Amino acid sequence: MTEDEIAKAVIGLSIEVHKALGPGLLESTYKEALFYKINKAGLKVEKEKPMPLVFEEVKLDCGYRIDLLVENKLVIELKSVESLTDVHFAQTLTYLKLGNFKLGLLINFNVALVKDGIKRIINGNL
Repeated sequence: MTEDEIAKAVIGLSIEVHKALGPGLLESTYKEALFYKINKAGLKVEKEKPMPLVFEEVKLDCGYRIDLLVENKLVIELKSVESLTDVHFAQTLTYLKLGNFKLGLLINFNVALVKDGIKRIINGNL
């Protein structure tokens, strides 16, 4: 599957999760529910994937964790906030760059319609 095909599937699953749970819950709740749905759909998904920072050829564990990594291709960063900010975009882009991934989804579940809380982020360095 391509990154776009995976993203389309994950967006559909995110909509299902949001329809079932609605807005206003903790980010961790949406992460667990979406992890379950992605796994149930037969896609390989990793939760809280460590992302080391390479500095002067040394891998440093700085505590960076990707919320969900699907098929080792798609980075998913989940939020449950009033509105997404530039910091959220920068965080997702950092994960894309650290892991050399092409595409990420930044998903805010604290909205009336989750489709309005989904942003595609592309790693322009590739």
